[in-house]
Amino acid sequence: MNKIKCVIYGCSLLAVALAPSFASAHGAVTPQAVDTKTLPVLGPVWREENPYRGQKEAVKIGTSAYAENCARCHGLQAQSGGIAPDLRLLDRDCTDLKADAKKQACYKETDKYFLTSIRHGKVRNGAVYMPPFEGFLNQEAMWSIKAYLETLREIK
Repeated sequence: MNKIKCVIYGCSLLAVALAPSFASAHGAVTPQAVDTKTLPVLGPVWREENPYRGQKEAVKIGTSAYAENCARCHGLQAQSGGIAPDLRLLDRDCTDLKADAKKQACYKETDKYFLTSIRHGKVRNGAVYMPPFEGFLNQEAMWSIKAYLETLREIK
């Protein structure tokens, strides 16, 4: 009986001792700075659609910025484990549209949704589901993340 208690308590103590290392495995929870000096400056007026769409340098910066600031919740390469939205699917309603004008309007609408979400976060009933990043990340960093996500689009 005592051996069983020792095994149980020993396991519990081991779990408690290791918990801090598991918690820190996701990295710092504060937003990480993103170096955007190699991107064209967008200025103080927030854009409504991604000005960096398809730009190689923006995708490179966005890849790093995503890994540092988004992956802990949205998953590596934007493939969510189910708790936070899978961001590869962000533009999924647009990809099947046949008319180019409608497709571009859909992407623009999705860009607005993305920017609002990343700037202001997501709060429902007082619970913070996503923190706001405005004030931590500049517009260039936010749009570079979107440029990266566009390279991962999950096509139906």
